[in-house]
Amino acid sequence: MNIAPVAYRYARSLMDLSLERSVVDAVYEDMGLLAATCAGSRELLVLLNSPVVKADKKEKVLDRIFAGRIGAITNAFIGILVRKGREALLPQVAAAFTELFKQHKGIVTTEVTSAVPLTDDARKRVVELATAKHPGRSIELVEKVDPSLIGGVTIRIGDEQYDGSVSRRLSDLRREFSKNPYIPEI
Repeated sequence: MNIAPVAYRYARSLMDLSLERSVVDAVYEDMGLLAATCAGSRELLVLLNSPVVKADKKEKVLDRIFAGRIGAITNAFIGILVRKGREALLPQVAAAFTELFKQHKGIVTTEVTSAVPLTDDARKRVVELATAKHPGRSIELVEKVDPSLIGGVTIRIGDEQYDGSVSRRLSDLRREFSKNPYIPEI
């Protein structure tokens, strides 16, 4: 997901407030719930992006959806976003807050994409690689299965990517063969 810079500004403000009030973990859980709810409801996203629906109606709908499920700070923050006309940014703000939370807690997300599910040994080796790259930080492992890789894995640790997939090697070979100056004589 591409996150707009304005979403980071709002997320940073929420992070600062939650740190000040010592409720970072609770707000993180609230943002996770908000992100999951938005991702699971196309109707909610349409409502948030609608220029026709008035802000007070949007705020009432959001209050009904999240009543009793989120904390006071998160609820007030959502109200501010709606009043400022930035409610369409809620999913992006939640994603940005999650990134900021992980930075604050020293968590490095490691994404592993493989053609088949990873074995316990492979999982352990990926975590060891990530720990060696980022000593002293916690590693969060996210696994994905993509049969189009044919074999091997791609690993993304923070902003670095390692591609050891068969499909990548085939692509490299295809590119090398296209540069081949050999012309058969007939």
